[in-house]
Amino acid sequence: MARPIIISASILSADFAKLGDEVRAVDQAGVDWIHIDVMDGHFVPNITLGPQVVKAIRPHTTKTLDVHLMIAPVDRYLEAFAEAGADLLTVHAEAGPHLHRTIQSVKGLGKKAGVALNPATPVEAVDYIIDDVDVIMVMSVNPGFGGQAFIETQLRKIAALRARIDASGRDIALEVDGGIGPQNIARAIAAGANVLVAGTSTFKDGPDHYAANVAALREAR
Repeated sequence: MARPIIISASILSADFAKLGDEVRAVDQAGVDWIHIDVMDGHFVPNITLGPQVVKAIRPHTTKTLDVHLMIAPVDRYLEAFAEAGADLLTVHAEAGPHLHRTIQSVKGLGKKAGVALNPATPVEAVDYIIDDVDVIMVMSVNPGFGGQAFIETQLRKIAALRARIDASGRDIALEVDGGIGPQNIARAIAAGANVLVAGTSTFKDGPDHYAANVAALREAR
């Protein structure tokens, strides 16, 4: 059965000086989710935004706010991001010692829960939480910055995780984040991904081009 393909626009590549306008523009251009990269300068070598920015974005779209928490420790901030309007909170398997507890905390807040794996993290990291998550995210770049090149070895990881998801019998989205564009989206989908995070390839050339950029991603599959 064909899985629906979801394009999640990463606002890391947006113009932060007019973020509300940018979110509305990609919403109207046809993306499915809005991907929000939260970085703390500790777990990853960059600092981006916090719950107040998520709260500010929320009125500008009814689309799923796909909040990717690249922070450690993460547990103490879950409630703030949930209250700010996140629909999905994805945490890193590497960000803390008690992943199962963290996932249960997200679910307890009434939100969908995701787990992200860095490029060197093996697929076995999900084996004991696969029955609890809604999304598994493969990082196809080293997290921390937008505009990086796709790491080709992650295609094997996507395929291995797709096999695990299918064997579980659960409806778990398989997301890939990093370096996705028309040149490689088809290979990521063929490997088993069905949620594609696209930052640079969505926001390039300004708002007049967003609809064409999104269409190019969909047509390339």
